[in-house]
Amino acid sequence: MRPFIFVRPTNASQALSQKNNSTQFIAGGTNLLDLMKKDIAQPETLLDVNSVLSNAIQSSEKGISIGALVRNSAVALHNDILSRFPLVAKAILAGASPQIRNMATTGGNLLQRTRCPYFYDTTLPCNKRKPGTGCSALQGNNRMNAIIGWSADCVAVHPSDFCIALAALDAEVVVLGKDQKNTVIPFKDFHRLPGNTADRDNNLPANSMIQSVDIANNPFQKNYAYVKLRDRDSYAFALVSVAAALQLNNKKIVEARLASGGVAHKPWRWYAVEQYLKGKEATPAVFKEAAAVAVKETKPLSHNGFKVSMLRGAIELALGNCLIA
Repeated sequence: MRPFIFVRPTNASQALSQKNNSTQFIAGGTNLLDLMKKDIAQPETLLDVNSVLSNAIQSSEKGISIGALVRNSAVALHNDILSRFPLVAKAILAGASPQIRNMATTGGNLLQRTRCPYFYDTTLPCNKRKPGTGCSALQGNNRMNAIIGWSADCVAVHPSDFCIALAALDAEVVVLGKDQKNTVIPFKDFHRLPGNTADRDNNLPANSMIQSVDIANNPFQKNYAYVKLRDRDSYAFALVSVAAALQLNNKKIVEARLASGGVAHKPWRWYAVEQYLKGKEATPAVFKEAAAVAVKETKPLSHNGFKVSMLRGAIELALGNCLIA
């Protein structure tokens, strides 16, 4: 790890005024410290924002606002999250370990970087780590990598569970810029596909900070599920994950939401599948066809074709689990 200066700003204005290309914000540090130890992140200055950002969860008639500093465990155990947005709690509790969830923050979760092994191995080319050097995973051991939305420049996947639920529920990210003005970014637009700019994970404006993640009221408190398939049951990133939610009128699907992790560079929404499900009966046959619609979009790599059948099964299982209330 390189030497660095540690600074504790006292407010958001002070923190933003010191933010530049050689500084980074730190809160829980559950991902950033790993990156620094590997010399992937080499900030000259760390700006501790633990006394700057909100660690409050605020409920209103319109929905809920989760402060950027709220720890993942606090989100998952909050009464209003459990009663009004239970899919979020379900996803968070499928991720990491209790110790990590106790430190990891909401804002940090959105900004965490891929766990692609080639990204972490600084002896090998990686466009995400060093643009223009190539993607070692493309022709390498890409078992854990993307099956949709990838480019020749990068086949990495987004690692979060929390973010998959937020994508499914159409959350919004509130961002504070240096001009002290808030900008709202729809969650579907926050993370990026790699294209030819694999080093850019998201659309967070330069030298700005996440203030909160907001979720509007929705009708998915009863029929929801989160399925995560991985190499081991604890502290492992998803090979494939599925967040599913249904609004039902008797057995007819009024509205459906479906998102996946472990398959793309960003949390992936299956919009075509949601459209297919709308108005149909909630039956195993319909769920099987819905999964078939999803996998038609996939384009597996040389070593991860198994993810396609895994995804098909995970979607069927998640949609079926939505009926178990």
